[in-house]
Amino acid sequence: MQWNFSCVGRFSFAVCPHSGNPPPSGIVDRPVEPGLGLGEGEFDVLCALRRAGEPYERAPGELAAHTMVTTGRMTKRIDRLERAGLVTRRRSDDAQRGRIVALTRPGRELIDQAFTDHMRNERHLLDLLTPDEAESLETLLSSWLSRMEHAQAPGGE
Repeated sequence: MQWNFSCVGRFSFAVCPHSGNPPPSGIVDRPVEPGLGLGEGEFDVLCALRRAGEPYERAPGELAAHTMVTTGRMTKRIDRLERAGLVTRRRSDDAQRGRIVALTRPGRELIDQAFTDHMRNERHLLDLLTPDEAESLETLLSSWLSRMEHAQAPGGE
């Protein structure tokens, strides 16, 4: 399965926002694909690894930055994912003290399924809108994301 990492669908900001920020809490809260056994935190880590492209790996600090959590919280998430056989940890080739976290084949298969299910759910939510409402929402969200990016940029207001 090939992913389009430039945001699948018009409104996939919840998974791959332009600004790196999730939507405000409570808007579309729903357990992440409950039948797959992934919590939101694990889903975020697996998505960050999948978005990295082959060989689907990142340093733990990069994962923490990409998912906006502390390194301590990231360590706990990685521990859970490693116990489940969804990721592996190894020493970095270029730094003896550095570590690398990589998706395993089962991890990649699971995140591909979870992401597909997540996109299907987003589509379901958006299908509740008329085409004009969806266009208005896209315009508003684009404007909002642009302002958020500006506000977070150095020197932004």
